Amino acid sequence: MYATQALTHLVPLAAEELDKNKVTPGVLGFLVFAALAVGVWALMKSMNRHMGRVNFEEAPDPDAVAAGPTGDTGKAASPGK
Repeated sequence: MYATQALTHLVPLAAEELDKNKVTPGVLGFLVFAALAVGVWALMKSMNRHMGRVNFEEAPDPDAVAAGPTGDTGKAASPGK
């Protein structure tokens, strides 16, 4: 008897034991989820490392420099008056 014939005889037995009301992702679903979680963790760790290396100094706004040191701070401090 060939292996494929033996498996075709076992398929109906497996179908009878299958509970159609119970559906679970199984081991493969867990492995895929775990792989995605490890990948996200690795990306977050890499992003934090790269963001720590960034040396960013914002250039002054030309409009703010032209307005002078007083600027519009008086208007923003008391919006109701």
